[in-house]
Amino acid sequence: MYNKGIASLPLGNCHVENWADSGVADNNSQQTDDTSTDIDIDTDDKHQSNGGNAHSNNQTKFRAEDHKTLRRLAQNREAARKSRLRKKAYVQQLESSRVKLMQLEQELQRGMFIANPGDQGHSSVGNGALAFDMEYTHWVDEHQRMLNDLRSALNSQMGDNELHLLVDGVMSHHNELFRLKSIGAKTDVFHMLYGLWKTPVERFFIWHGAFRSSEILKIVKNHLEPLTENQLMGICSLQQSTQQAEDALSHGMEALKQSLLETLSSTPSVSGTGSGNVSDYMGQMAFAMNKLASLEDFLHKADLLKQETLQQLQRILTTRQTARALLVRNDYISRLRALSSLWLARPRE
Repeated sequence: MYNKGIASLPLGNCHVENWADSGVADNNSQQTDDTSTDIDIDTDDKHQSNGGNAHSNNQTKFRAEDHKTLRRLAQNREAARKSRLRKKAYVQQLESSRVKLMQLEQELQRGMFIANPGDQGHSSVGNGALAFDMEYTHWVDEHQRMLNDLRSALNSQMGDNELHLLVDGVMSHHNELFRLKSIGAKTDVFHMLYGLWKTPVERFFIWHGAFRSSEILKIVKNHLEPLTENQLMGICSLQQSTQQAEDALSHGMEALKQSLLETLSSTPSVSGTGSGNVSDYMGQMAFAMNKLASLEDFLHKADLLKQETLQQLQRILTTRQTARALLVRNDYISRLRALSSLWLARPRE
């Protein structure tokens, strides 16, 4: 029945075939669309995949570059840290070396003048030198304070009368140093003569316990411009006469050294051959001791020359010029002390 019903439908083959063709066409069309869609999707996926790979590669490249940059920064920070540590250690080493050298220098100086406790003669000499060193330290502190006041007075344009009082105070303080040296020379003239209480660089320029006044005059003259013609002539004349007196004292000291050399080498050393040699030796030592006693006189004359030169310079200059001269002299000595500190603190290989 069912088949007959279908056969009796008023449909031609043409219609059935068209229907069938239409269905196939629809299916083919759908398949075509599906294929086209699949191709498009595949193409998009490929583009997205390629884009993702490129982005991933870029990110990887950026991460690598960032890592290198961070690593370089870390290396630079570490190098800077190590450099700071090296500099800090170097500064600490310099300071430690400076302190050790100063302590060693003081110990050596004390060792030169302080002998065994049982030797009362040498002990008194050492105590006298040490007492002078302590007095000199106090003198330097007070002298620096007075010069600071003098410098402030010059900068403030203080009147000549008040300034004159400050200048006289500094001059009197210089005289106090000469008095202390005279006392110290009675216990240890060599300590005074060679300036063993001063810094190493100061001792390099030392002459009879202090600096040559003629050299100080040269330095002062170059820093006191302008000077009148009479002042310039007066300073030049003072410098010439001072240098002549210094040369005379130097020649006298050299003659003393030569005389001591001849005295100590004139007879053979003590031997066990007889008492006569011992007598000659003791006479030789007594003669040499008398010659050494004149060292104190040389030191006194040298200090007296320095004192008189400073006083004559004050007579030539005005009050303000004298104040400037005192400051110039002190600044020069301060530079010598600073140079000595740098020398002692220099790094050793």
